[in-house]
Amino acid sequence: MITLCKKPPVISLIGLMLCIGLISAAFYLQYVEGLEPCPLCMMQRLVIYLLALLFLLSALHRPQRIGQRLYAGLIILVSMAGGGFASRQLWLQNLPPEEVPACGPSLDYMIDVLPWTEVLSVMMRGTGDCAKVAWTFLSLSIPGWTLVAFIVFALLGLMLWRATPTNTRHNHS
Repeated sequence: MITLCKKPPVISLIGLMLCIGLISAAFYLQYVEGLEPCPLCMMQRLVIYLLALLFLLSALHRPQRIGQRLYAGLIILVSMAGGGFASRQLWLQNLPPEEVPACGPSLDYMIDVLPWTEVLSVMMRGTGDCAKVAWTFLSLSIPGWTLVAFIVFALLGLMLWRATPTNTRHNHS
């Protein structure tokens, strides 16, 4: 099993399955439990979509060393960005109530009336909506769990960086 986890396509497929699991959990919480995602939640969701795409492309492409390291580097960078969004939301959730920023309009409304640059700025900064803790598991809120996931994704990226490509070509002259 250990040698299997050293193969780049396996690492990439594990990352892809984790992304699919997280997106499925997000849809469950939104559509079954009725939890509306805040702007920072949506940014984290977008990051997970991007990671899923990178893991999928890496698994399908099976690049040589340079390409594999490019995928790995992108996965690490995107994971760090996601970790930043999750950390920002955790920070907002732990502010004293009097320091929490005002709640903003819904994301749908902002998309309808504001320029996309302003919507993106609000999504990246978060609003008072992002400070609400609506769900916990083992004492961690949703951004706490996504931060754990982003750390795991970064570690998978490091594993991908270090793994030996499976389709190494030898020059037989």
